[in-house]
Amino acid sequence: MLVDLWPFFGLVVHTPRLELRLPREEELATLAEVARRGAFQPGEQPFLTPWGDGTPDGRARAVLTGQWSALAGWKASRWELPLAAFVDSSPIGMVALMGRDFPVVRQVSTWSWLGLSHHGLGYGTEARAGLLALAFDHLGAASARTDVFQDNHASQAVSRKLGYEPDGISIDARGDEALISDRLRLTRSRWAALPQIPVAVSGLEPCLSWFGDHFSQEG
Repeated sequence: MLVDLWPFFGLVVHTPRLELRLPREEELATLAEVARRGAFQPGEQPFLTPWGDGTPDGRARAVLTGQWSALAGWKASRWELPLAAFVDSSPIGMVALMGRDFPVVRQVSTWSWLGLSHHGLGYGTEARAGLLALAFDHLGAASARTDVFQDNHASQAVSRKLGYEPDGISIDARGDEALISDRLRLTRSRWAALPQIPVAVSGLEPCLSWFGDHFSQEG
């Protein structure tokens, strides 16, 4: 019944080590606990918007409210698909694919976080590769963009490994501080020319119309 009403609960992206899918409620609670234990080193702030109130409990609650907000706010013109990353059925973090005016511009962006104990194992690169395969190979995206703080070396490395190229900078305000991010872009043609890891996507067909009427027209 849940999949019939909200078909994204049937969408699964498989990579060699990961399963990316919407978490059910108890799995979301487990993810909140992963976030509460930490997703980056003390003193680091890799995101423009702080999680919750900056406390462990605030991070945990932000995982819940962020997930609910993304699902409730879905529109073909502005959507966010937040998927949990599972290793051997255990959630280790989250990744998300986002689109703004996607039927027209065909551009996506991503965000992600992993529990601290899962850093440095290549899961971040593999998870984003799964999202990019979904975007380019199944949704017909023309490009993918990401904005990365210049001192966020881990995210910078993931983007370079996946073929993103410099596309200027962006400047944002965080409180009274101006922060410069590198704007990086990956085109469909560059993605197709790069070596790929195996990615399998299941359960997408019932979801396609949610991305815009152009899918039904093309079909």
